[in-house]
Amino acid sequence: MRLIVVSGLAGSGKSVALHMLEDLDYYCIDNLPLGLLSEVSADTLHRQGLDFDRLAVGIDARSRRGEIAGFPDRIEALREGGIDIEVIYLHADKDTILRRYSETRRKHPLSDADTSLIDAVDADRRLLKPIAETADVSIDTTDTNIHQLRDIIRNRVEGGSTGELSILLQSFGFKYGLPQAVDFIFDVRCLPNPHWIPELRALTGLEAPVAEHLEAQPETGAMLDDIHGFLARWLPSFARENRAYVTIAVGCTGGKHRSVYIIEQLARRLRETYAQTLVRHNELH
Repeated sequence: MRLIVVSGLAGSGKSVALHMLEDLDYYCIDNLPLGLLSEVSADTLHRQGLDFDRLAVGIDARSRRGEIAGFPDRIEALREGGIDIEVIYLHADKDTILRRYSETRRKHPLSDADTSLIDAVDADRRLLKPIAETADVSIDTTDTNIHQLRDIIRNRVEGGSTGELSILLQSFGFKYGLPQAVDFIFDVRCLPNPHWIPELRALTGLEAPVAEHLEAQPETGAMLDDIHGFLARWLPSFARENRAYVTIAVGCTGGKHRSVYIIEQLARRLRETYAQTLVRHNELH
């Protein structure tokens, strides 16, 4: 049985991650008491009439302090029992967590009449430290939107379940900041910018006029060949090291023209070798 434990700070995106896992045919249980985690097994599920070989559980700081402290031992015991288990920990900086709670007006699970939201966020981070230190993968969602987080989770899980390298290609705009949880970043701002051509400005790198304009520039083909050559040379090494996924980002100034075109062309080439190649155009969503 494959078990994925999703934990992390309240407001960091655990629900988004669990919903993505549900879409990937995992049976999901949110806010599972840690005391029940050691009872998880394929036999237990079958006795309850649940015929699932893929299970995901969400765990947060509402579990008792002593149970959280013993989390590493529980995980090790499950692995020794033959369960294929992975721990995913989500987090974000304090200002982002506070802003998210302010925007949604939801109550933080650790806040009460005597505990302010700020104090609850600080306590959450302290309480979950044993889980954070045990996690197989830690994802910072500070600058990650819902769609990006779903892609990160899908990329991680699908690659790990099939044993094949899964690749996520992202285009982005440098003026909006660097994307999170990226293995390689390539900068294509040195290529001629279609933004300065009035009839192309409102279009994107997905549209034929922009693609034709970029393809007419010798630098574009050279840049594409160099990036693809680097990836073709080194991605097999990641696969040999049993890496489940690799995330590659290509950025231009605004993330609409050059980076979008390059990502689309890279995806076309890489899919000839890596069937699980996903594409996300950050600034087009």
